[in-house]
Amino acid sequence: MEREKALEIVQPHLTEHRYQHTLGVMQTALRLARKFGVDEKKAEIAAIFHDYAKFRNKDEMRSLIREKLQWLEILDYGDELLHAPCGAYYVQHEVGIRDQEILGAIAYHTTGKPGMNDLEKVIFLADYIEPGRHFKGVDEVRALAEDDLDEAILQSLHNTVQFLMNRRQLIFPDTLATYNDFIFKKKRRSDR
Repeated sequence: MEREKALEIVQPHLTEHRYQHTLGVMQTALRLARKFGVDEKKAEIAAIFHDYAKFRNKDEMRSLIREKLQWLEILDYGDELLHAPCGAYYVQHEVGIRDQEILGAIAYHTTGKPGMNDLEKVIFLADYIEPGRHFKGVDEVRALAEDDLDEAILQSLHNTVQFLMNRRQLIFPDTLATYNDFIFKKKRRSDR
């Protein structure tokens, strides 16, 4: 699918602010894909559609999670996480994208998952550091992303977990497992 067609499909589903965010994620994903040897076309498409379900009806998404995706655990961790797995489903069934790498990058762009592939890492990180993001710690992650995808993701996960803990909010178990996975990888690299 060409960029213009993908943007034409996604734009009606987003607010203007979220559409600008999507453009920033797309540009960032393309830059990261080039830098780290990831398929640029897949990165572009995954970035464009990563928030496809962001503004879908929450009850509709909860029903989808229960009835088709059967990922009941996610329902306990707030509505903010629903749009990623539901978005992957909608992109597959409404848009017709069947590439499992693209769908995985969409599905895990908010929570991460242990054993992320490089495309999933690029989309996860691009969503976190796109130029429209302004919050404590983002510039450090942007700097790390210039040299090391894994270190940048590890720092973004650290920031996210710390942010949620400071607010005494629930932390999705897969996010903690992703953090631990990156820590284990780093330890194994340093033990060599």
